[in-house]
Amino acid sequence: MKTLTVISLSAITVLGLALPLSSSVAQQGSLRQQLVGTWTVVSDEIVTPSGTKQGPSGPNPKGILMMDAGGRYATMGGKSDRPKLKSGNRSEVTAQEFGTAAMDFAANYGTWTVNEAEKTVTMHREGALNPNNEGTDVKVSVSLAGDELKGVGPGGRTFVYRRAK
Repeated sequence: MKTLTVISLSAITVLGLALPLSSSVAQQGSLRQQLVGTWTVVSDEIVTPSGTKQGPSGPNPKGILMMDAGGRYATMGGKSDRPKLKSGNRSEVTAQEFGTAAMDFAANYGTWTVNEAEKTVTMHREGALNPNNEGTDVKVSVSLAGDELKGVGPGGRTFVYRRAK
């Protein structure tokens, strides 16, 4: 009986020491492995032809990106200073008021794939707040530095996410 207890404690000790190592190895894995997780928006900007930076979601955007290991994603975000609706009950809000609020918000979900050699992510939008985006693909060049994910998409749109803790 004592031998079984010693073996069990030894196994737990070895497992406990291996877990921190495996999480650091995962962070150094493939680009695809490193992207899996939940990310929060830090910035979202487009550089105009004149060189000025313009944030489509305003100066302090809010949002989230979730990418799972199975290749599915969901993202949503928008301006942090959107005005409140006249009612919390959506059925009591006019279509115009709701439409104005939706203009300052974006959301979509679908599947994602990685081209490790090019360091790009392609997101296939299955559903989106803007129905014209459904069924379309977006290819983004990405780079990772610690817990920061930077991406450059179509039209020079640049975004930065930080890994959620």
